[in-house]
Amino acid sequence: MNVPWVNLTIQYQNIRTEINSAIQTILDHGDFILGQDVAKLEEEFAAYCGTKYAVGVDNGLSALELSLRALGIEPGHEVIVPTHTFTATAAAVTLSGATPVFVDADPETCNIDPAKIEAAITPRTRAIIPVHLYGLPANMDMVLQIAKKHNLVVVEDACQAHGGHYNGNRVGSLGNAAGFSFYPTKNLGAYGDGGMVTTNDAKVAETIRALRNCGQREKNVHELIPFNHRLDNLQAAILRVKLRHLDEWIGLRRKWAALYTQLLAGSNLVLPVEPAGYEHVYHLYVVRSQQRDALMAYLKERGIGTAIHYPKPVHLQPYYSNGVDRRGQFPVAEKICNEIISLPMFPELTEEQVEFVSSEIVGARVPITSGS
Repeated sequence: MNVPWVNLTIQYQNIRTEINSAIQTILDHGDFILGQDVAKLEEEFAAYCGTKYAVGVDNGLSALELSLRALGIEPGHEVIVPTHTFTATAAAVTLSGATPVFVDADPETCNIDPAKIEAAITPRTRAIIPVHLYGLPANMDMVLQIAKKHNLVVVEDACQAHGGHYNGNRVGSLGNAAGFSFYPTKNLGAYGDGGMVTTNDAKVAETIRALRNCGQREKNVHELIPFNHRLDNLQAAILRVKLRHLDEWIGLRRKWAALYTQLLAGSNLVLPVEPAGYEHVYHLYVVRSQQRDALMAYLKERGIGTAIHYPKPVHLQPYYSNGVDRRGQFPVAEKICNEIISLPMFPELTEEQVEFVSSEIVGARVPITSGS
């Protein structure tokens, strides 16, 4: 049996009539740039997340960068980010002109360790970006308490957590703003790049609408930095179709995650956690093993796809290390990055596939030692 890490074509086949109809409508009407489907998706996604506003942009990085800019982040400022994340989290800070200040990971959740945030705050700190990594919300109560105490803004990096809940509220509705990615492999993915900002702040939404469209609040009057970060109307139409299916797909992800957790309970792997009050939407199902590379090679031989998210923390990336050996600076994140494996996870998995993957792991002829 072959089990890919992800398969995007099955999902398309299941909804191809809806998708093709949406695409054909765009082509028939010639409604391509900031069209009515962008406006409708913004309304629908805001309602889905429980926010007043949503603004479509061209990708998740832009969503984070424009959120920071709209909230007043600029050169000379510092923004706290986790080092265990995709580089785009820090890149959004860099592109805004500010400086990312890294914080280590929580060893249980792999998200930013809120107990280590305050030590990173300086007089130049203006914001915190908690990442809802792999689909598990960050500890937003602690993040928001710290932000309030130090008068900081909070921008959620929700690029991996569409539809997740934290204490009954959707992610994307918890901070001053939030950035989402619609990269094709996301829980809500386009057929190309796309992104969205959600916020309850009318001024932030209005500023981002202008920033994304060449700095225009009115046509041909360019008041702000003239970026071109618009969400494509064709992608918006596709996303509107897929949004109607998102909760069903999340339910399937959670079903397969629960089955993995049940079947792998005796494997000695470190399995994902879901603290009380959190709803993990399993963009990724990530386990940990000290024999990560050997286990991945073993599974590959048996036709099982795996991946690593992410193999190197951001503070060790060449751009951010600046030629300095920073190994050991954030030991928890470094340890996590040496142990993590993303197992196959997509809604269209079958019970047989999950059982096959799990049985191969449990019966692997390589020593699987806990990553804890």
